[in-house]
Amino acid sequence: MKQQRAPIWFRHFPPVRWLADYRFEWLPSDVIAGATLAAYAIPVSLAYAALAGLPPQAGIYGYLLGGLGYAFLGSSRQLAIGPTSAISLMIAGTVAAMADGDPLRYGQIASLAACMVALLCFLAWLLRLSMLVRLISDSILVGFKAGAGLTIAMTQVPSLLAVPGGGHNFFDRTILVAGQLGQINYIVFGLGLVAILLLVSGERLFPARPVALAVVALSIAAASAFGLPRLGVPVTGEVPAGLPSIALPELRARDVEGIVPLAAGCLLLAYIESVSAARTFAAKHGYGLDSRQEFLGIGVANLAARLGQGYAVAGGLAQSAVNDKAGARTALALIVASCALALCLLFLTGLLANLPKAVLAAIVLTAVYGLIDFPAMLRMWRISRMDFYAAAIALAAVLVLGILQGILLAALASVLMLLARASTPHVAFLGRIPGTNSYSDLARHPENEPLPHAIAFRPEASLLYVNADAVLQSVSNRLGAEGAHDIRLIVCDLSASPHIDLAGARMLHQLQLDLAARGIILRVVGARGRVRDLLRAEGVGEKLGRLDRRVTLDDLLGGAGR
Repeated sequence: MKQQRAPIWFRHFPPVRWLADYRFEWLPSDVIAGATLAAYAIPVSLAYAALAGLPPQAGIYGYLLGGLGYAFLGSSRQLAIGPTSAISLMIAGTVAAMADGDPLRYGQIASLAACMVALLCFLAWLLRLSMLVRLISDSILVGFKAGAGLTIAMTQVPSLLAVPGGGHNFFDRTILVAGQLGQINYIVFGLGLVAILLLVSGERLFPARPVALAVVALSIAAASAFGLPRLGVPVTGEVPAGLPSIALPELRARDVEGIVPLAAGCLLLAYIESVSAARTFAAKHGYGLDSRQEFLGIGVANLAARLGQGYAVAGGLAQSAVNDKAGARTALALIVASCALALCLLFLTGLLANLPKAVLAAIVLTAVYGLIDFPAMLRMWRISRMDFYAAAIALAAVLVLGILQGILLAALASVLMLLARASTPHVAFLGRIPGTNSYSDLARHPENEPLPHAIAFRPEASLLYVNADAVLQSVSNRLGAEGAHDIRLIVCDLSASPHIDLAGARMLHQLQLDLAARGIILRVVGARGRVRDLLRAEGVGEKLGRLDRRVTLDDLLGGAGR
């Protein structure tokens, strides 16, 4: 009997797959992981909402509703969804100018941005754009994360010192804070330092435990017992009790200038951070991750957050690591976490009124510390200057321009660096390995034997319109250096060129014509099937020696020098 195929929509509904394989013994692990994630999410979401300039409950709504949305359409089983530091700072740095000082409009624009992120996610899924995001290199991300970490840290220093702060970028904020050091509230500063010490030591002594929640509880108890608000210590204030109300957007995209670039920047950050973290855990646990499906998961998460008056959310490595270390086996842990957060909103919000803002600043500072990886940049300087320059551009862009403009400029820089590398490929000029019939790069192996009356070169990239002229120039320079009157044969080894376009074929044709005028023969070896097909279709095949796939470089050189 022929097996009936599952409906096509099942492929885009990951719970069907993991529920089919679900084991009852996984349930306690998912429940514990969900409760642990909720305990982690409460202080972090409050801190990130404050960083975004939004009411504290907006951060909790993002974890509660965003996690539920992702659980139904995301393909990762350990990824945790919620507000992130970079997106929160991007919202703070961009929405303020759009809102013109109106707090109500500020919140509406932040929520509208989440709605636009969802729309862009669905468009990206339809257009299969997951490949485009891979153009942003790891080197760019190292620089961007370092810049984002420093920028976020500087936004929290005023709360840690109880000074006004201000400024538009990292350097402005640094100068302003330096000028306000005489206004420090030492009670607030001391409280923040103690919180940082407890957070750092707690993470080392009790990994995968809700250390931040314990620090929050201790700070609330201390603030209440010693009357710290009366001593001028800023606190969170009342957090509205109850679940978020579901509502449609109050604004339309055309009513807010600049909302699309903001949403595009949020999507870029959300997708890169989410997929990077999700791949880590998918590899660890041995299951496949659908990078295209992640657009749907992130999109629905942001749509759910928007409907509950939250703001843009993403998957993060820190919260996902908490979820994974606590034992999460499936996305059921996100559903448990959302239920736990709902209970907190219903019954425990009154306890958060006396939470010192300096403690929230300490939580953000310790959370973004891991973003700053200067040793990785130093390693790039030693190993690959091109990668170092890419990271440095991203770092400088974020520090000077801010998160949104920084990530967009970093993306542009990544594409330009990719084109720069592709436009100047290495061309290896070959010599015979002594005592063999094999050939390799003379520049890397000076001991190789030069080829008598011949030049053999190997472009180490596909021959495309962006690099064809550079390859031709390299060969011309080599021919000029060796003297055309001594050369009878030039061989192009295309074994390292998997693709060729019309510009590459025409470059070889032009080279053949130039060499023929000097009485020099041009031959091609090592061409792959599709490359041979294009060269023949372009009418170059016959002029390059019929492109016989069985002919080798040693055959053309006739064993000279053996």
